[in-house]
Amino acid sequence: MHRRFSPASARRPRMWLRLAPLAVVVLGGCTRPGDRLAPQSFDRPWTPATSASGEILPVPADKAAPAPAAGYVLPENSALATLPSAPDTDPQHVYSLTELVDLAHTANPSVRVAWYEARSAALVPGIVRASHGPRISATGVGGGVVSGGYLGKGVNGEDRDSNGGTAVAAISLEWLLFDFGGREAQIAAARQQAMVADIAFTAEHQQVTHQISLAYYDDVAARSRSANADRAVELAAQVQASAEARFRRGVGTTMEAAQTRQATAQLRLAAVQARAAATDARLRLITAIGLPPFTKLRIADTGDRTLAPAMADMAEEAVAKALSRRPDMLAALASRKASEEGVLAARADFKPKIFASGTASHIRGNRDLTTLPGTGGESATLNVSARRTSGSVLVGLRVPLFDGGLRAARLEQARDRVEGASARLEATRNRAVLEIVTAENGLRAALEANAAAEESRSAARTSFDAAFAAYKNGVGAIAEVSLAQQQLLAAENAVSDARASALRAAATLALATGTLGAAPE
Repeated sequence: MHRRFSPASARRPRMWLRLAPLAVVVLGGCTRPGDRLAPQSFDRPWTPATSASGEILPVPADKAAPAPAAGYVLPENSALATLPSAPDTDPQHVYSLTELVDLAHTANPSVRVAWYEARSAALVPGIVRASHGPRISATGVGGGVVSGGYLGKGVNGEDRDSNGGTAVAAISLEWLLFDFGGREAQIAAARQQAMVADIAFTAEHQQVTHQISLAYYDDVAARSRSANADRAVELAAQVQASAEARFRRGVGTTMEAAQTRQATAQLRLAAVQARAAATDARLRLITAIGLPPFTKLRIADTGDRTLAPAMADMAEEAVAKALSRRPDMLAALASRKASEEGVLAARADFKPKIFASGTASHIRGNRDLTTLPGTGGESATLNVSARRTSGSVLVGLRVPLFDGGLRAARLEQARDRVEGASARLEATRNRAVLEIVTAENGLRAALEANAAAEESRSAARTSFDAAFAAYKNGVGAIAEVSLAQQQLLAAENAVSDARASALRAAATLALATGTLGAAPE
């Protein structure tokens, strides 16, 4: 049988041909190439699109007002033009190291980051437990259905057309009842990881305490070097005055007076540089605490802390005890335990799982549905029939039979993670012992250097006093006075540096042994 020709049917393909380019354009607009977000050329500045406040927008520049051209300078974002907030400080109070550490534990943002990470990790065990608990969901679906065909007569004799509206309401239940310990192993592993985050929180506070301690000792040493330079300028002024007096009496020479003026000028330059270094050290201390850089604080000196050689004596038992409280050792041990729980969870995948499921649904309309659409690729319920209310509760047993070796590979991975965690624990122990012994040796060397610097300063003071007295009495040379003065300044700076180095080494040893819970005493 031949089909009758129709002009409309002849025109229909042409109509689709005309719509095809339009469809291509529409679809092309949905897949815009991402290179429009990139700079247009490697040798030309990038001009991003910005908001009214200067924020860079992740859109092509032709979709928003571009920022003013400024070469390779990014636009200003007014939301970032603020200094960090900080707790109130008293500019008249003299802060000790303990008080500075307390300020840092409040103002330093790194400790807050560690705290939030610990809080986030503490939620993971509950998330794991909830993921295996009962899940109840409700789904409602409504809409029109259009399809070809005639479904015949209904039970009441009316025609049943496949077209029409449909409304479905359903509630579903899923619950894993028993899985031979897999769920509990995952929860135990999550708890160990949460403990790792808690240990990291404590370790971060120790690191901040160590950082503030080192910055504090550097600040004290820089102030001491500045004071030494100021005293050297005062001594140089005395030497210069003596040389000029000798010259006026006709005893000294022009060269001697010129040499003393040169020495005084050089020491003034050194004093200016020492004050600048002290200002930089104070800025580093302020910012390490977490305070705005323009905060004014009065900082106490280290005082008369006794630096005894016995501070560096550690027995082998003390080193072993230090390993038991170091944060990295404790974290490595907890990580290994978490890996061991992962092996138990992987083994549980080989065993059956007992589960329960249930549905309750009602459908209005002439449709029979095997599944209901949901989000995330999940179906809310199964097998709902037209114009019926139905429900079911099932308890099932799922036995894994074959998966192509997937479970075996995961179990092998879990075992490898245990071995890797054990190796990391051993490596952490070796590194910790090295750090402890190195810190102990560093403290011992710093204490010896401090004692030697004290002796050198005493000798340099005696040498300068003798050379200056001889020069004033006319039996010494100005060159000897200048040399003795330089050696005295160097010896005083060496004492300041050696004392700071010893205190730094003591704080580092406390950190290495895991005992830096507060400001070092």
